Amino acid sequence: MAQSIHETNVEQASPSPAAYFFTIVRLSIVFIILCGMIYPLASTALAQVLMPAQANGSLLKNSDGKVVGSALIGQKFSDQAWFQSRVSSIEYKAEASGSNNYGPSNPDMLQRTKDSIAQWKLDNPGIPASQLPVDLVTNSGSGLDPHITPAAALVQIPRISQLTGIPADTLQALVTKQTEGRDLGLFGEKRVNVLKLNLALSELTRGTL
Repeated sequence: MAQSIHETNVEQASPSPAAYFFTIVRLSIVFIILCGMIYPLASTALAQVLMPAQANGSLLKNSDGKVVGSALIGQKFSDQAWFQSRVSSIEYKAEASGSNNYGPSNPDMLQRTKDSIAQWKLDNPGIPASQLPVDLVTNSGSGLDPHITPAAALVQIPRISQLTGIPADTLQALVTKQTEGRDLGLFGEKRVNVLKLNLALSELTRGTL
């Protein structure tokens, strides 16, 4: 009899399914408010205070104060008087980040590379293709790389000097000034942000991007 009464009390003390349901609903509401509202708002506010430029897309402006692009995304410069970026198989569209991942023997990649080399010879008749840095004729993994190697910037100086009238040594100093070192002095390679370099060039040519 005592055992039967004990089992009855335990059954009566157990929460009902409805109680479980409302507990789950309350917890869901709490986590929605914390993770879906408070945390994003706090993170956004903190980013705007500590690193507003990065939080807003690392946008770059020309001398007129007009936004001309992002330091994080490459772009095409149609005028050969500017430093040229890497090849992009997606035309630098940020919403389509990626590449075709062609193998070295893929005929489409080989043809694209041949076309890039032919265009280089046309635009830079004084510089043989043997001196052409590979990053100027190859696509980056994302298709959005905003950087080129210092060598890829320096090899373009004769063309730009001829088109703008700026002395080659002045352009070389400009490239050196715009060259970024390895991250923390250890990671990655030295690189040049093409858009930043062209913005600096625009100050010398008194032109605008």
